[in-house]
Amino acid sequence: MKRLWLAAGALALAGAALAQDDEARARQIIGGSCFLCHGAEGESASEVFPRLAGQNAEYIAKQLENFKSGKRQSTAMAPMVERLTPEDMAALGRFYASRPPHQEAAKDAPLAAVGQYIYQVGNRFSGVPACATCHGADGAGSNALPRLAGQHAAYLDKQLRQFGQRARNNDNAVMHAVVEKMTPLEMAAVAEYLSGR
Repeated sequence: MKRLWLAAGALALAGAALAQDDEARARQIIGGSCFLCHGAEGESASEVFPRLAGQNAEYIAKQLENFKSGKRQSTAMAPMVERLTPEDMAALGRFYASRPPHQEAAKDAPLAAVGQYIYQVGNRFSGVPACATCHGADGAGSNALPRLAGQHAAYLDKQLRQFGQRARNNDNAVMHAVVEKMTPLEMAAVAEYLSGR
């Protein structure tokens, strides 16, 4: 029994050491370049750059890999991911996922109310499905799907437009089918609603 407790204790210590190494690796990478656009904790103050704090770890790692492979196009991100290893990407994903997500009220309450309806219910007249079906009622997403809650409205709106124009095609083809039915107003409304979640 004593050996069992010692083994469990050793495993716990090893896990804690790995987590510290993981965070140190992530902080070193972030301090080298990521913080300039995304902030030291993933809190990005500029609507041009996404907030990464609270984002799902696997989703972040996948996006970084897609930027590196060219599957997702970005002249800004391509040089940033050039030297990242899969281990670096996973460490960054886990670091950002561990940060508290941003929360603030939507800036345009009436627009957000329209967005809430579309996000939660969809638009049966145009065939737009409820976003909550995939991204969750609270906008937290999943391992494979992004957290949308608390993201900059302008950033979300831009991503929706890119899906609609097929300028972004590294992710789920379902997004293309959904967004092609959305009007610019619906995109802006959903983005505004999610920014305040």
